[in-house]
Amino acid sequence: MSLTDNKKKLLVWGIVSGLAAVMLALSGNPKNMAICIACFIRDIAGSVGLHKAAVVQYFRPEIVGIVLGAMILALINKEFKVVGGSSPIIRFFLGMIMIIGALVFLGCPTRMVIRMAAGDIPAWIGLIGFIGGVVTGSYFIRQGFSLGRSHKQPEAGGYVVPLLLVVGLIIAAFTTVLFASESGPGSMYAPLLISLIGGLVFGAIAQKTRMCFGGMFRDIALLKNFNLFSIVFGFFLTMLVYNIVTKNFSFQMNGNPIAHAQHLWNILGLYIVGFAAVLLGGCPLRQLILMGQGNTDSAITFVGMLLGAGLAHRASLASAAQTTEAAGGPGLNGKIATIVCIVILFAVAVWKSQRKVKYD
Repeated sequence: MSLTDNKKKLLVWGIVSGLAAVMLALSGNPKNMAICIACFIRDIAGSVGLHKAAVVQYFRPEIVGIVLGAMILALINKEFKVVGGSSPIIRFFLGMIMIIGALVFLGCPTRMVIRMAAGDIPAWIGLIGFIGGVVTGSYFIRQGFSLGRSHKQPEAGGYVVPLLLVVGLIIAAFTTVLFASESGPGSMYAPLLISLIGGLVFGAIAQKTRMCFGGMFRDIALLKNFNLFSIVFGFFLTMLVYNIVTKNFSFQMNGNPIAHAQHLWNILGLYIVGFAAVLLGGCPLRQLILMGQGNTDSAITFVGMLLGAGLAHRASLASAAQTTEAAGGPGLNGKIATIVCIVILFAVAVWKSQRKVKYD
């Protein structure tokens, strides 16, 4: 009997994934960040010295757990297949672009939903941009957009980046070689074992259910398929109940933790994420899952996201959080980068679109 063959079962799995995020929030992770893929990749980038923002440096075990959870389940179910070679250089730069957009918003689609469940109005406004980006990407899919076919690769290639993540986690756990924040979001984390278990559970569920925040709206736009919506809705419901019970829910425009209310840039930041996610075949979370399944293209995309996160802070492209003294949002560099990223996405989408495809 399949555990994922209808919307009710998928809803339950979404709720369970939400419980994993709740466990992490209760154990020490930032409450409205819980399991943000972009934020945690940014923290890892800081921990290995790709940027010097002292408040966001920590080698997050959740990222390692998510990849390993997906890999273990893929191996058990004989779904681990080492494939790649589908425009890897383009995917690398699209990964960079996707993470820059996320850091302009201050969160990936996973955190967008977590923030929405806490009553964060700017996150709800940012959702407009995310849907817009997915719809734009879906339009180009209909026009025949493709980065080319993946081909079978040497099996060892599927293990390289996951193994490097495991090595990095061991170094972080048992040495002081890597950077670690003493204040700010990077200093807020669950105990290592809980973080790793939370990531393993979340990754296994995401692998089994094909959970993808960008894919959810893409499937609705192209196929009128709401299966992924059931998973994400279950995740949202769990986080909503958690926030209400713990009195973290506050429907407000300003004062949301590690966020800003510069609406245009929230919308455009998530527009980039949604657009790039469709072109890449998955949001930041989905890229981790595919990497865990042996997809070397997704591994290259992850490396792009990692270096993009470092660049975003090195070049002051990431937004600042709103404070009582400052409005937050992106500076001039971040605003210019946002526009440039959108132009590049359109250029790639037009370049790689060859013929119209009909979806029933």
